[in-house]
Amino acid sequence: MQYPLKQEPMRYRWSGFPPYIRRMLKWKQMDLEYTFWQMYLMCVNPKVVYRHTQYRKQTKNRWARDDPAFVAVTCVMIAIITTLYCAFYAHSAAAASSIVFRVVFVDFIGVGALIATAYWLVSNRFLRGGHLGHSHAVEQRVEWLYAFDVHCNAFFPLFVTLYCLQLVLSPILLSTGFVPRLLSCVLYAISLSYYHYCAFVGFNALPFLDNTVLFLYPVALIALATPVLLLLGFN
Repeated sequence: MQYPLKQEPMRYRWSGFPPYIRRMLKWKQMDLEYTFWQMYLMCVNPKVVYRHTQYRKQTKNRWARDDPAFVAVTCVMIAIITTLYCAFYAHSAAAASSIVFRVVFVDFIGVGALIATAYWLVSNRFLRGGHLGHSHAVEQRVEWLYAFDVHCNAFFPLFVTLYCLQLVLSPILLSTGFVPRLLSCVLYAISLSYYHYCAFVGFNALPFLDNTVLFLYPVALIALATPVLLLLGFN
């Protein structure tokens, strides 16, 4: 069911911002309970999240979320964890502010937008070919915002491991020896592999895409590179 937007302030009503951005400016327009439920499922069973994506397509005729709560909450969490990193490792307040801004708006949103664009281009250019020959079928394309949703969904489990868990394990990971190297390589290998698996699940949920196994190919590269990096002493 699509919930109507509440009355918007005059300063936003004619601003030209799309509804997705306008809702980000008002927390009351966001479904935070549903967002936290999605975050939990992305860590334990991402297929359920994309099952609900198919329901959204049936009810709202769009694959992408129209609620920016997932992105907004993730940004807040990233900012908090990054601030803790800065506090534990003695950065000044000015440096901490710069680092938090960079991690949220460059590392997460900026790089995420580039990854989503790559997903969007590859999906629409190379993975839709099997359905273009049906003259009676409605042509469907991957929405850019859906590709960004897929990245954000896949990023959250990575955030839990490479931001939160890594902070807890940092005293061990920063020490020398074989065990810290092994723990570091395993942590990154599992996190990055699960990220690509979640991306695969997201695009595999679209019935008009073929050969979505392409998104699992980086997992094989990670599996090959991890023991090599471990032997080279990478931490």
